[in-house]
Amino acid sequence: MSEMGVCLSMEGGSAASTPAALPYYVAFSQLLGLTLVAMTGAWLGLYRGGIAWESDLQFNAHPLCMVIGLVFLQGDALLVYRVFRNEAKRTTKVLHGLLHVFALVIALVGLVAVFDYHRKKGYADLYSLHSWCGILVFGLYFVQWLVGFSFFLFPGAPFSLRSRYRPQHIFFGATIFLLSVGTALLGLKEALLFNLGDKYSAFEPEGVLANVLGLLLACFGGAVLYILTRADWKRPSQAEEQALSMDFKTLTEGDSPGSQ
Repeated sequence: MSEMGVCLSMEGGSAASTPAALPYYVAFSQLLGLTLVAMTGAWLGLYRGGIAWESDLQFNAHPLCMVIGLVFLQGDALLVYRVFRNEAKRTTKVLHGLLHVFALVIALVGLVAVFDYHRKKGYADLYSLHSWCGILVFGLYFVQWLVGFSFFLFPGAPFSLRSRYRPQHIFFGATIFLLSVGTALLGLKEALLFNLGDKYSAFEPEGVLANVLGLLLACFGGAVLYILTRADWKRPSQAEEQALSMDFKTLTEGDSPGSQ
């Protein structure tokens, strides 16, 4: 058996160890995320009257859905490959894709809520920086999911195409997540200025709570990005992935796996 074959055999027979600090950072990110969702609900319930679709409270579905979908669930989808390090790649891909689907559906409900609310009230659409950023983020997120599904989940996509696109997929995934957090912060500030006006500068309780909510948004985004950018926390390649990579190298460069 070649040296590469021995390496693959050894790696296929034992699970890669999890970095000692990784579970603590992941747990911390989840604590931040769940607190973020809970505090968003508390803000809407205590100061904005709650949520009801067929009433003036329909608008409140928008911030809650966007925080759950495009911030919390999107962040968790990005962390899937750090958390599930030794599971089958196919299973991890499906979970990654499903979380993104849930995030898309929930975000779509949030978009429908705000546009329908504006229509009923006769308000203008898409005039603010927040709304422009929001449409851009949702559009990019939808395209990112479609392309990712076509390349990585849809059967038959060429391995060479997957290999070339993977770095771009990772980059755009992190970028869209960062844009989502920034857009949520813009929307939060816009809502406070509309609802509180001059009272915002008087340290109204709603303003203080919303400011804390904004800090939680920033901290959750930072925690997720930190976990994603730690090179030593990346999911290790499984034996079958390395074998596919070597086969691709053989086809494209004329090498043989045993010659390395």
